[in-house]
Amino acid sequence: MILFFSASVLVNGARTVSGVLRLRSLIEPLNPSTFHRLFSHWRWSPRKLARIITTFIIDRFNPDGVIKVVGDETVDGHRGKKVYGKARHRDAVRSSHSHTVYRYGHKRIVLAVLIELPYTRRPFGLPVLVALYRDRKTNQAEGRTHKTPAALMCGLLATLMHWFPERKFVFSGDGAYGTHLMSRFAYRHRKQLSLVSKIVANASLFEPPPKSRGNRVGRPRVKGKSLPAPCEVVAKKKKGKKLRVHWYGGGWRNVEVITGTGHWFKSGKGLVQMKSSNTMAEDGTSKRRSKKCESTSVWKRRAAGIGKRSCGWRPACSCCTRL
Repeated sequence: MILFFSASVLVNGARTVSGVLRLRSLIEPLNPSTFHRLFSHWRWSPRKLARIITTFIIDRFNPDGVIKVVGDETVDGHRGKKVYGKARHRDAVRSSHSHTVYRYGHKRIVLAVLIELPYTRRPFGLPVLVALYRDRKTNQAEGRTHKTPAALMCGLLATLMHWFPERKFVFSGDGAYGTHLMSRFAYRHRKQLSLVSKIVANASLFEPPPKSRGNRVGRPRVKGKSLPAPCEVVAKKKKGKKLRVHWYGGGWRNVEVITGTGHWFKSGKGLVQMKSSNTMAEDGTSKRRSKKCESTSVWKRRAAGIGKRSCGWRPACSCCTRL
């Protein structure tokens, strides 16, 4: 079993049983039929295997301090009438702002641990937990509550924090995870989790609701005075704080950062206070981007600082668990 999964990490191309066996046959003679029945007859827990791999990665590469984790979604094309969980998904790699490309197959939500090696210019992302996204039609047919990618990511993060209750995590993701749901989840676990993600440039920000005085009739206010949107703050403020930070691709870049705070409001959910920043490269090679939210999601409290945004990551190995 150990040699089989070790060979699955080293094999080139698709990690099929036949491909793994061709690599392992160079080490010792084996009976292929035994391993082709591995996933259908043997009793083993992917969750327990994921915990063993995650424990090894953290103990080996990050024994103390804050653990940096990243998350994203990937679409794997898989056609066929009897393929479970197949649906039509947007292919982010082949799509653009003006043209959308769809693929039929599986969408998987991946959570990876970032590690830094002394001989590399950028950190590596080692996937440790993967959840299969099922569309609304499949969930309704099976009587299951539909979960968005952000909700599935919350489940993966909850699993990771349950395994390591004494450690602090900083999660970084793209705009798909900069949601009010993720913000509320980060607040509930604010002692262990910090959220770094993107939000829309015209997010609705407000001041906290004023304290009610006396015997006031009616419902208490849920939000205070309206604040300028992040894009409006950037338009008014021409200069920001100069920093030198890690950039995508493993290099460094001089940037200007404009920061601000506000309470993000969603009807029926309340307020979440955040610290936002807009980053622009000084050399002019990068246009001003939409607001990047760097915040510890806090419910009606002050947000804590997060630090610099993590640079790009690349996958190396994976282990799957289903929620």
